[in-house]
Amino acid sequence: MRVLYKWTSIIIAMALLVSLNPHQAKAAIGVSARNAVLMEQDSGRVLYEVNAHEKRRIASITKIMTAILALESGKMDQTVKISDKAIGTEGSALYLQHGQKMKLEDLVYGLMLRSGNDAAVAIAEFVGGSFDGFIWMMNQKAEEIGMKNTNFSNPHGLDNTKDHFSSAYDMALLTRYAMNNEQYKKISGTKKHRAPNSMEGWDYVWRNKNKLLSMYEYCTGGKTGYTKLAKRTLVSTATKDDMSLIAVTLNDGDDWNDHINMYESAFQKYDLTEVLAAGPIKAVKNKVYKGNIYTRTPFLYPLTGEEKEQVTISYKLIQPKKEWSKGKNLPERVGRTEILLDGESIGTRNIFFGKAEATMRMGNEPQWKRIFFTFLGLN
Repeated sequence: MRVLYKWTSIIIAMALLVSLNPHQAKAAIGVSARNAVLMEQDSGRVLYEVNAHEKRRIASITKIMTAILALESGKMDQTVKISDKAIGTEGSALYLQHGQKMKLEDLVYGLMLRSGNDAAVAIAEFVGGSFDGFIWMMNQKAEEIGMKNTNFSNPHGLDNTKDHFSSAYDMALLTRYAMNNEQYKKISGTKKHRAPNSMEGWDYVWRNKNKLLSMYEYCTGGKTGYTKLAKRTLVSTATKDDMSLIAVTLNDGDDWNDHINMYESAFQKYDLTEVLAAGPIKAVKNKVYKGNIYTRTPFLYPLTGEEKEQVTISYKLIQPKKEWSKGKNLPERVGRTEILLDGESIGTRNIFFGKAEATMRMGNEPQWKRIFFTFLGLN
């Protein structure tokens, strides 16, 4: 991680809301996919895209949503009884049997590694209370995450309805959300899993269909998909040094190589840069604020060498009051910092009044070229 201390402006004004608007970028990459997205995990910045928001069939990468809902259900240690409906599901399967019992955790491994459609239905019925109840949960979660071009009508991605679709960008959003779950990260990146078989004298052994886990040293997980109408779909994740990326391709006959090429191009071109460190804000010299304001979380962003020269940070603060220095009527938040890339906002961090916690890493004093202070008398 590289630390950037090239800031050029401080503006004092009132603003307290936190927001994030990832700056769009174009990398010199070419893919065979009809739709593609390359997203940086921490910031959500899109580093490359092709028809990213087009609604498309997505096949078994649907199961990322099925898996995360199972993980968030709190039922992973419970036992699921397999129904006839689950057994009768067409396509790729774990070959579960009528009346068979399996732990939900093992079903999720079978769902993600072997893409079991029977496992998807069994999970849906158990977690959602019913098949339809789970579909409702899927669409509620999609809305929560911000997947605006998505509608789920099944838990596995089969082409049995016309109203089951998503976009490359939405699937990147979903994966970014899922990768914040440590158990999902573990399952997604597992190459082989063994599960007990309650009906036979042997265990299931499932190997991950995601060949990138073996082909590409930086790959950390993902999910494959294929149907006759959707063609090949693939979501994968990769981490090199401290930068984590998410790649999504839809209808791509050369997806393994396309994902590797996208990753290699981005890892060469971008550095995950600490634009703003957590800790005391030393640049503001106002008597009330001096030594008494800080940010709690750093701001990290993938930047090219050229872009690092285009970053500016402004501090927007409420007009200070004298009684604050005496400990009276202290607000928790007194403003925000806004980070801009080439004049376009890429994110903000709240500014708090008081002393920074001792555990925070204190950044070096930045070297300022020009500093402007404008105190506005706002209510």
